[in-house]
This record gives sequence, structure tokens and C-alpha cells, in this order.
Amino acid sequence: MSDEVATALAQDRVIDITTVGRRTGEPRRIEIWFHRVDGRYYISGTPGRPRDWYANLVAHPEFTFHLKESATADLPATARPVTDPVEREKVLAGLLAPLSEFTSKPGQELEVWVANSPLVEVTFGSRAR
Repeated sequence: MSDEVATALAQDRVIDITTVGRRTGEPRRIEIWFHRVDGRYYISGTPGRPRDWYANLVAHPEFTFHLKESATADLPATARPVTDPVEREKVLAGLLAPLSEFTSKPGQELEVWVANSPLVEVTFGSRAR
């Protein structure tokens, strides 16, 4: 990993991801935030309705993580849905700590995020086949 990519992963927040559509098999690209918690990388969304990007990653875990802020790079990645409630609480608590301006509103408490938010851990590089 280049120094430029490592720096972007350490300081940037906004990325694009390209997933494979679970029904169509077609590529789907969206803008989203990523987070670093305890040296690991995660993608999540606010509590609420189901997300297509999450359903796509559950069906097809390999995707492309597009850096676009301080560096430009297309990184092959794999998503692991985080479903264990204890792990979800730990990760989401770390993820939400610097975002208190969002989580101080009613309906945005940690318990709501744990129960109702999509959450995947991201690892870089393609899976061995």
C-alpha cells in the first residue's frame, strides 16, 4: 500500500463503493462514509430503512473501495457483515464517538444504531478463490 493511500485511509471519510447488484449482477456505485475503529475499517449507515448497498454486499461481498478525497485509488475489498450484537455495540460506539452532532438527536442513540443500522467490516484485497 502506497504512503498516499495509507494517509487517505487514515484521514479521509468520504468514498465511493462499487458493489454488484444482488438481483441484476450489474455494478452499482454510490458515495458513502467509511470509518476507522481500532485499526479496522467499516462502512455503516444511519438507522432506518434497508439499504441496497448493504444487501448487495451481503449477496456479493467483493467490491471496490474508491478513494477520492486526498488520494485517488480503486482498492479491491471484501465486506463482512457485522451481525453479532456485542461486536456491533463495540464497533458502533467507537464509530459514533466522534459524531456526537448526529447521535445527540432523538432516535440516534447507540441502542438504535445497534438494532437498526447496516454495518460491514472492510478488508482490502480480493478473497482467495
